[in-house]
Amino acid sequence: MQSTANYLWILDDILGQGATACVYKGRNKKTGDLVAVKVFNNVSFMRPYEVQMREFEMLRKLNHKNIVKLFAVEEAANTKQKVLVMEYCAGGSLLNVLEEPENAFGLSESEFLIVLESVVAGMNHLRENGIVHRDIKPGNIMRLVGEEGQSIYKLTDFGAARELDDDEKFISLYGTEEYLHPDMYERAVLRKPQQKTYGVTVDLWSIGVTFYHAATGNLPFIPYGGPRRNKEVMYKITTEKPSGAITGVQKRENGPIDWSFELPITCQLSGGLKAQLASILANILEADQQKCWGFDQFFAATSDILHRMVIHVFSLQQATTHKIYINSYNTTNMFLEDVSKQTKIPPKQQEFLYEGHLYALQLNLQAQCFPKTSENKPLFLISTEHENPAGVIYRDPDFSIFPQKYDVVADCNLAKNVVSTVYQTLRITLAFLKCQELILQGLYWMIEILKGDHTEMGQRINALFQKLSFCRSVEGKVQTLYESAFDRSIVLPELKEIADLRRRLQKIQEALTSLASNILEIQEKLDQLPTAWTDHIEILQKDRSIQQIRFLLDKAQSIHEQFKKDRLTLRLAYNEEQIHKFDKINLGHYAKKVLSLFHDDCVQKYKAVLAAHSNWMRTVCDVRKELGLISEETVAKFQELEGCQDYVSKVLEKVPQRIQQKQQNVVQPSPSAELVDHTSGEMIRRLAQLKEELVAVAHELQQNNSILER
Repeated sequence: MQSTANYLWILDDILGQGATACVYKGRNKKTGDLVAVKVFNNVSFMRPYEVQMREFEMLRKLNHKNIVKLFAVEEAANTKQKVLVMEYCAGGSLLNVLEEPENAFGLSESEFLIVLESVVAGMNHLRENGIVHRDIKPGNIMRLVGEEGQSIYKLTDFGAARELDDDEKFISLYGTEEYLHPDMYERAVLRKPQQKTYGVTVDLWSIGVTFYHAATGNLPFIPYGGPRRNKEVMYKITTEKPSGAITGVQKRENGPIDWSFELPITCQLSGGLKAQLASILANILEADQQKCWGFDQFFAATSDILHRMVIHVFSLQQATTHKIYINSYNTTNMFLEDVSKQTKIPPKQQEFLYEGHLYALQLNLQAQCFPKTSENKPLFLISTEHENPAGVIYRDPDFSIFPQKYDVVADCNLAKNVVSTVYQTLRITLAFLKCQELILQGLYWMIEILKGDHTEMGQRINALFQKLSFCRSVEGKVQTLYESAFDRSIVLPELKEIADLRRRLQKIQEALTSLASNILEIQEKLDQLPTAWTDHIEILQKDRSIQQIRFLLDKAQSIHEQFKKDRLTLRLAYNEEQIHKFDKINLGHYAKKVLSLFHDDCVQKYKAVLAAHSNWMRTVCDVRKELGLISEETVAKFQELEGCQDYVSKVLEKVPQRIQQKQQNVVQPSPSAELVDHTSGEMIRRLAQLKEELVAVAHELQQNNSILER
């Protein structure tokens, strides 16, 4: 037990160890609160006094939620040496988090954004106080768990920190070699004499390596054999990196360097965040300090990401999930362009569904007014053209080779790799199932929408048939009216017009009959979709692959935990050794079961849905186009019938004038006055009757038009 005036700690409760100090878990004597106590070793006292005091001064000067708090500087009771009493972070360091098998391929997107926000905020506070940290790495970023279970990350270990303005330089060397700026690496690790000075941008390089490590689970620059075994190639990679490249890996001895300008597909970040993060990394992982971003640019770019809202989009035909990072004040035009960048679907071809309905986005609408989306409730993107499904982009899980040789250290690493790969398999399988759920949900909505459109088109065609029937009825009455009112020997232009009208109506009837036939064919196509949808939804509901993989994951994790204990004992007793060997055999069986379940069940079911989905969406796309053409055709036929009605109306308008002319001819004197009087009276009576019928027809025509238009 060690102590100061107000705190105590046990040497076995070590939290971390560095070159100059150890950090222990301690307690406040009065309150019992947990604290972290940093105790310096003899190496630290060999440094100049001002260097020893620098960390105390830095921590006293800083006060920020993303920087570990300094509670006190006290003297150890036995040695009288000064110790730092600091905030205790129960979550360990970011390095501890990344060493968990679950995070072997990088943090989840939500957790990474917390790291990004915390580090940026902490670094911003340092720069506001003119401080350069000089040893940024995951091991110096502590994790505190908040009251609601959320992570809070804090910068710590200011032993290498010093005050430095943006335009100042320094020559002293500090840091950890994997995270060192190449200029510092050349002198500190390769021991090459050089007269270079270093500025605040060395922290940006370390931040870039840290962010890449947090996002992917790996370092960005890896020579064959690892950074610590192949230092010359490590330096070569970092200094000869092409502009814009964010990673370089040498896969075989003396082999070429594989450069990449984007984050790997195994990374858990979405495509939208990957693209923006890659741009930042490309500009801070720059060996030339003159080309590297300054902190102002870095803070502006990272702040822009953190202040953006996320709109979840599922491209139905492509079966791909996207997150669109967009500023709340950006309009629909910007959103459509961002969607196009990720999906390659031009803005003009984009349509959206939300909660089962077509959702039209006004071009001047701001993103903050968009509907609230989530992974389970995204905007569904529909292309007006057929798109081939891409599905979930993933890399096949690959378990390490199981060596038969018994080795507690190697076996522990093997178990960790197995558990990491099972976690990866679980994530891919969950992505498969989520993709299938969204496919079937989107298809169901599209079927319902198409059914509604189909019914509407059928109703339109029926209404047009009624309108056509009415026009023919009116045309027949007008024909009868003229034939009754006038002698057939008299050739009137109206009769010729009526004959032309009859031919037009006949063509319209033929067109409507064809449309009605098309509607029946579309009905047959639509009837096939729900059956296929129902079959797959039942398969999805019965799927138990997630439960099976989680069961095997628990088994593998138990073995990994035991192997970690075995590793602490370099030589096991005979019985423990036999148990260890049996566990290793079982671990191999679990790995094989996971692979078999994944490839023979999960992948096969997913590919079956994806293949069926391609045919479904082709049918949906074809039906939508056909219904669109029918809609255009019905509008055209409606306008034609409107023209026919106007045509009839004009002919009817001429009837009173013709009747008046006929009356004048009838009342003129003639040799047979009695016969003429009788004929004239009969004609006037019939004309009056026809005129009344004409008024009724006109009224019916107007009323029918009103109904059809509604």
